[in-house]
Amino acid sequence: MPLTPPTADLTDTTEALMQFLYRAPIGLAQTSLGGDIEMVNPMSAQLLLPLSPNGSLDNLFTTLEAVAPQLRQLVADFTAPSGVICEAMRLRLDDAQRPRPGPQVLSLSLMKLDEFRLMAVLADATVEAQREQQGLARRLRDAARTDSLTRMPNRSAVRELIDAALRRAPADPGHDFAVVFINCDRFKQINNALGHSAGDEVLGLMADRLRSILRGGDVLGRTIETGQMAARIGGDEFVIVLDDLHRPDDVHAIAQRLLDALGKPYSIGEHQVYCNVSLGIVLRAQTGGDADADTVLQDANIAMVEAKRAGGARYVVFEPTMHERAARRGGIEAELHTALADGQLFVVYQPVVGLREPPAIAASAGVECLVRWRHPVRGVVPPLEFIPVAEECGLIGAVGDFVLSTGCRQFMHWQAELGPNAPRLLAVNLSRAQLTQTGFVARVEELLRINGMPAHCLQLEITESLAAQDEAVQARLHELKALGLTLALDDFGTGYSSLSNLHQFPVDTVKIDRSFVSQADVSPHHRVLVQATVMVANSLGMSTVAEGIETKAQAAVVRELGCDKGQGYLFSRPLPAGELAAWLLAAAQRAPMLEAMA
Repeated sequence: MPLTPPTADLTDTTEALMQFLYRAPIGLAQTSLGGDIEMVNPMSAQLLLPLSPNGSLDNLFTTLEAVAPQLRQLVADFTAPSGVICEAMRLRLDDAQRPRPGPQVLSLSLMKLDEFRLMAVLADATVEAQREQQGLARRLRDAARTDSLTRMPNRSAVRELIDAALRRAPADPGHDFAVVFINCDRFKQINNALGHSAGDEVLGLMADRLRSILRGGDVLGRTIETGQMAARIGGDEFVIVLDDLHRPDDVHAIAQRLLDALGKPYSIGEHQVYCNVSLGIVLRAQTGGDADADTVLQDANIAMVEAKRAGGARYVVFEPTMHERAARRGGIEAELHTALADGQLFVVYQPVVGLREPPAIAASAGVECLVRWRHPVRGVVPPLEFIPVAEECGLIGAVGDFVLSTGCRQFMHWQAELGPNAPRLLAVNLSRAQLTQTGFVARVEELLRINGMPAHCLQLEITESLAAQDEAVQARLHELKALGLTLALDDFGTGYSSLSNLHQFPVDTVKIDRSFVSQADVSPHHRVLVQATVMVANSLGMSTVAEGIETKAQAAVVRELGCDKGQGYLFSRPLPAGELAAWLLAAAQRAPMLEAMA
């Protein structure tokens, strides 16, 4: 076989290369270092000609000046003998720079071949750029619908699902749905005791439990039509949408599962943290024809507040009548701010009498401060109506401070006015908000100093649930006791504790709830409970107060059972300061008659 001359091989190779360049689906252009075009293939010419200001392809830099003015400088700054100067640079064309139809985005790669030549590679990147843009938009959309802490759907996502559920006709199969609004009962205390990082960890663990409960998981990243979703909508608030209920009554079993699962302890470092929740539920049947997602969420929130008002750690199904109560609470909240500013609040005092002080009942044993609200239109607003609202809206701390400062000032006024007939002890109810206030202990110490009031004359009353909260609360109680004042456990028997763990509380006095006292004279069961409380309290060095005494028979029983003090309408209703002073003076003069009342 004869040998092919070298010149023939070179010619064939060159021809093949030229054919390839001619047919290549990408643009190729060879230029000098100054950008003068030496060779272009048809695709390159097709892509570049619309950009040429004079309709010619003399110089690559001049042609691309409008969309890539930096090219000349990039080449000048590239000092290596060869290599990639830029790769896949995106050149966006405006309407005047591209044919119709034509590319919207060009991709440019520029390589230095040697010390004399450049090679430009051009391609239509419109589809790829659009795909990237769509992907970015999708990621941004998902991010806008995702809670950053828990990686759960957020309020926007849950609103979308609720609106989709509401749009379906009631006759549609599986149209029944429910929305469950979840709020932690004492999340603030977790943050205060262990820090916000621990609180965030609890929220993350709650999210994990919620996801595990739902059969379908979340629906992020796909079109929302039907399904279940657990979402975090803010703070310690979660929402579950159950959009495939076969029977509306199934929501009760699901709600109980949620309470059980979320009420189990959370392991945070070395701590076992308990965080019960309150649930508010709205069913499809309770939504009106004009309801939207925001309306449903608001109704579910209202039901959740009702669950909290009932003691928490439970669920409540929304009823339309709750709207009126919520509106009234909203009005009270707004007016309560005014009441604090305008001096509409005032304090009354109920006597606490000594039952075991011979020769007669001691009328001056003490008084309990109680707040009242004299509304300019509605008259006197009952405490049961505005105190829960004050707790919910964060005003209870201000109300409590007002009562404490007013009571201390009045107590010392009585000492000067009444002498030996003045009350020996001032009892003031303490709220959770006050107890967790920064600087509260210092505030109490300051009030005692300003008023010249001996610390042992002040008794702060706390509920069982408050006393049993956590280590931080316990520490604060010990700080208060260190001032020399006393602590009382109020409404004993209605909270979380029992006689067996009474010793765990740093209190000096146990106040037996009126629900036991009111039946002690007619119910052997209640009599035994009162007697047991007195015995256990005495064994721990605590005194006892029987609350809600309304009859002579009740007074006689609790006195017989060994209660140290009594309080109730039998002796006196709560009185303004002036009337209480008159009552104390009168009681001192008729001590035998007071004795006979008991």
